[in-house]
Formats: sequence, C-alpha cells, structure tokens
Amino acid sequence: MQKQTLSSTQKNNLHEASWNTLPTELLSKTKIMKNFLFIIIASTTLSSCGLYKNYERPADIKIPNNIYRDSTKLENIIDADTTNFGNMPWREVFVDARLQNLIEKALANNTNLQQADLTIRQAEAGLKISRLAFLPSVSLSPQGTITSWDFSKATKTYSIPVQASWQIDAFGTLRNAKKQSEMSLMQTRAAKQATRTSIIASVANLYYTLEMLDAQLATTKATAKLWDKNVSAMETMFKAGLTNSSAVSQAKANRLSILTTIPAMQASIQKAENSLCALLHEAPHSIERGSLEDVKLPSSLSAGVPMQLLSNRPDVRSAELQMAYAFYGVLGARGAFYPKITLSGAASWTNSGGLGVVNPGKILASAVGSLVQPLFAQGKLRANLDIAKAQQESATLSFEQKLLDAGNEVNEAIDNYNAAKLRIDGNKELVKELTKSVETTDFIFKNDNSVSYLETLTAQQNLLQAQLNLISAKLDKVQAVISLYQALGGGRD
Repeated sequence: MQKQTLSSTQKNNLHEASWNTLPTELLSKTKIMKNFLFIIIASTTLSSCGLYKNYERPADIKIPNNIYRDSTKLENIIDADTTNFGNMPWREVFVDARLQNLIEKALANNTNLQQADLTIRQAEAGLKISRLAFLPSVSLSPQGTITSWDFSKATKTYSIPVQASWQIDAFGTLRNAKKQSEMSLMQTRAAKQATRTSIIASVANLYYTLEMLDAQLATTKATAKLWDKNVSAMETMFKAGLTNSSAVSQAKANRLSILTTIPAMQASIQKAENSLCALLHEAPHSIERGSLEDVKLPSSLSAGVPMQLLSNRPDVRSAELQMAYAFYGVLGARGAFYPKITLSGAASWTNSGGLGVVNPGKILASAVGSLVQPLFAQGKLRANLDIAKAQQESATLSFEQKLLDAGNEVNEAIDNYNAAKLRIDGNKELVKELTKSVETTDFIFKNDNSVSYLETLTAQQNLLQAQLNLISAKLDKVQAVISLYQALGGGRD
C-alpha cells in the first residue's frame, strides 16, 4: 500500500475538516486497521479450524452389538420387522376411554410437567442470549455540561454519542457457547419427554392396579358368600347329626378368615385412588374404571433395534446431549487460549471537540480495533481445559451406562411379560382343576363320610388362592407391557 503524506496546511485544517465529514486520512487509517485485522484473522483461522467442529458420536463409544440378552426370547411377542413399540402414540396403546381421560388430566395438571415447561422457557431464553452475542452491542449516552470560569459567562457543551462494539468470533468462543445453549435446550426437552413418559406409565399402572384390586375384591366377596352357605349347611348337618361341632367351628373360622381380608383390600383400593388423584393434581376421590377382563393392549410388540432405542429413550438422548454439551465445552476451553478481537466505533453529535466550542454542533466519528491475547493466564486456562476434558469423559461413561441400563430395563420388561404369560396359563389350569376338586370333595363330604370337612376346606382355600394369583398374573402381564412401552421411550401423541 502506498504511503500517504500530509501537508502542513492539511495538518492544520485536520481538526476543522473532522467536523463536517470523515477525513481521507481517517478513512485510510481505518482501511489499514481493517487490513491488519484481516491478516491476523486469516493467519489464525487456519490454526483454529478445529474449534468450529460439529459434534459427532465418538467412533470408539462402547455400544453393545446386541442390547437384548437373548433375542430368541422375543419370538412370542416381537414381530420380524423393526417397528418400534415405543413409537406408538399412547392413545393407540391405552384404548380405554376412561384411562385416556385420566392421562390427559395428568398431562395437563401435573406440576412436574409444568416445572419442565418452565425449565424449557429458561433454556430458550439462554439460547436467545447466546445468539444475540453475535450481534454488535449499541449504546446511546447523551450528556450535557455547563462550566463557568471564575463566575464568568457559562459555557454550554453537549454530546450525543452512539457507540457500537462487535466481538469477532474468530476462534469459536461465541459459537461454541451457542452450541452449548442449544444442547442444554434439547436436554430440557428430553427431560420433559422423560417426565411425560413416566406420568403416562404411572397413571396406567395405577389404573390397572385398581382394576386388579377390584377383581380380587369381587372374587373374595363371592367366596365369602359361598362360605356363608357352607356355614349354614354345616349347622344344618350338625342338627341332623351328620357332622360334629368341630366341623361347624372350622367352617365359621374359615368364613371369618376371609372376611378379615376384605377391609385390607378396600384400604388398598383407596390408597391406589389417592395416589392416582395426586398424579392428577386433584383431591382424593373415587376413580371411574373398567374391568381387568376387558383390558385391550397391542397384540404384537416390537422392541426395535438398538439404534432405535438410542433415539427414542429420552434419558438416553439426554445423556448423549450431555456428551455434545461437554464436547463444545472442550472447544470453548481451547478457544480461550486464542486472542479476542473486538471492533468498536462511535459517532457523536457535539459542539465540543476538545479544542473549543463550535456552534452549531458537528458529527465526530471514530473507529477502534483491539486484540487481547492472554499471556500470564496459561495455568488457569489449561486447568479449565483439563476440567472440560474430564467432564467430556464423564459424560461419555454416563452415556454408555445409560444405554446399558436402558437395555436392562427392556430385558426385564420382556422377562416379566413372558413369566406373566406362563403364570396366567398355569393358574388357569390350576383354577380349572381346583374347581373340580372343590365340587367333588364337597359332594363326597355331604353324601359320604369318606371325606372330612378339612379336605373340603383345604380345597376351597386353594381355589381362592389360585383365583387371586390368576388375577395378579394378569396385572403383571399388563404392567410388563407398560414397562416395555416406557423402556422404549413411549409416550408420544
């Protein structure tokens, strides 16, 4: 660039010229400064390219090839395709209109979900701040002064300056901070989805638990009525001399034993209703519900492939977002080693330029470029980088463990489902056989002395227990489906 020289006349008139327009010399100096800054940025950008990388899942991450312990166990409940059960909208999984109404109330009123919404709003505001950091900051600070020397005529000066400052993100400091804000926002949304999934599963579990308790209570009451008839029959037989007083006492004790279980069942029902009302954010009240025998759940369930599990589980997704957050934290810590480049400018309408007062006022403009390079903070900066790297390693380990935990939950739900199916089949056969045994022993006892009442009593007690176990197994199957749905990240609209 050709060097420019100024004559003595130009030097003397420089101040006066500055009031009307930007002088050629100032423009020239500004261009020189911009060129200088451009050279600095261009020379350092090559060394800072690594500070602008986007997050990618590490290639050495320890992801199990087969999350499910034994895929052959899934043949009875999993289709051959890879359709993920967790992708089903919750209204297609839980088709009971009464249950759907309860879930909708819980999603609308639950305080934990409302708090999650507030957390998302905070994260959105933080991201907005990070984005605005890329824009120049502009300030207006008008001021006026009245001065008098030895009580002489006062001099009035004024200035209406507009100042602007812009930090050049040459080394990704602002960009990586923005990326961290984005990851934080996505984490809050994943946390909300996890809360939403948990609420849906909890409401469904309590609802079906109430139906199970209703079925057990109904079975117990029906059995109690049957045993009331047994007491009457035994008393009649005793009067006829066909049995002894001991058999009558055993019949009465048997009836009393079952009657004492009814209040406990009723209390369990009330506790379950109270827990469900708490999820609904409502005062305790009776819950309208259907029958366990009428429960309809998807006939085919697919656990999907491991990568689908990664994308669906909100807690797994949150763990990976934490890895991304830590990744950009490392880049930000590295960027702190590089200089900060700031461009600033000011324009002011004033009647005071430092060499006297002019009237009317003129425009005075200036531009400044600054570069700040940390020299004696390397120990602190390196320590911050070490902390960021440790946080990144910790996030990676947490992600790996979260993935294993997710796979374990899927395995457990599948195991419980298969076990419940076997229990249901076994208890159905057991109830069938015990029903025959009760009918046979009761007939023989009333018509033949070869069978004692104790045998009849034992058969009746075994039948009642088998009936209760069958009802419990049905609930276990339903809850296993709910657990599998939750483990696969279900809960979408």
